[in-house]
Amino acid sequence: MEKLGYECKCLGGGKIDHNSKDKKIRVFGLSTGYGKADHAVTVEILKKVYTDYEITWSDDKK
Repeated sequence: MEKLGYECKCLGGGKIDHNSKDKKIRVFGLSTGYGKADHAVTVEILKKVYTDYEITWSDDKK
């Protein structure tokens, strides 16, 4: 990304469980190297693309 002129900063991480059959996405967990991202922000971004999905988040690790 930086080679394209973008400045990037990792704000945290997590995991995404995508169930296309049931149209559900779950955002959870954290990155061992970067900590936990703000999953509420991640969900709002996903909702713009997956408009017909049920999208949830939690602080669960599994």
